[in-house]
Amino acid sequence: MKHADTLDRLKKIQGQIGGIIRMVEDGSYCIDIVNQISAVRGGLDKVTLMVLEKHLKSCVSSAIKEDHPDAAIEELMGTIQRYIK
Repeated sequence: MKHADTLDRLKKIQGQIGGIIRMVEDGSYCIDIVNQISAVRGGLDKVTLMVLEKHLKSCVSSAIKEDHPDAAIEELMGTIQRYIK
């Protein structure tokens, strides 16, 4: 994953959040607001997977090659556990 791809997705999410704010300010239909929030959550999940993939391919891969994977794996698992709560 390229750094630019991650930034592009985050900027899109930022725009979606701005849209949600406008919807709330305008008194839009609640279900429409919830649907937009759901779309943002899906976008954040995708960005999270992109960042985790980059971390696996760089930091965790390096730790494995350097023969000390335990700390990297423990850190990654802690991050995943916090994310899914």
